[in-house]
Amino acid sequence: MREEKHAIVLEYLPNGYPLEKKMMPVAQAIGELNLTLLELVPRRGVSLEIGEKVYIGEGKRDKIYYILGRLHHEKITEAAKNQLQEFINGVVKKKESEFIEIFNKSEAINKRIHQIEFLPGFGKKHRKEILEKRQEKPFESFEDMKKRLQNLPDPEKAIEKRMIKELTEFERHKLFIK
Repeated sequence: MREEKHAIVLEYLPNGYPLEKKMMPVAQAIGELNLTLLELVPRRGVSLEIGEKVYIGEGKRDKIYYILGRLHHEKITEAAKNQLQEFINGVVKKKESEFIEIFNKSEAINKRIHQIEFLPGFGKKHRKEILEKRQEKPFESFEDMKKRLQNLPDPEKAIEKRMIKELTEFERHKLFIK
């Protein structure tokens, strides 16, 4: 896993968390490479904007004083969840070919469940169809999948929902988030 160098600000709390006694400004952010949820402490006098890309790598950071740590899913604010949805939507669109490979190369986890079945709306029937069609010819895009498979839930939306679930809830099996 490569080290995060940049993060996208999902939420900025200039007075910290309302129910905590510390009045320290904090930003909830997501790492650009590994999609790691982080809590960041900005430098004094620095105000952060939602959606702003900030440097968090080694050496001198212009806006971030330090990384407080990983952001636990219970602490994510509703505003951060909304921003996260937008960010994940962009990631899935930008890296479509990588996500299509999941449908082309996914495997059974054990005798009873397959990786495809972890996607919301995808069950055993869809899994069987996907496995049959990908043997004929690998999928090239989400559009290609929709054309070749009847009554298929939107694969793009299913991936987005699964990624959000992996980031905001405890999941035993993870497909996308390390």
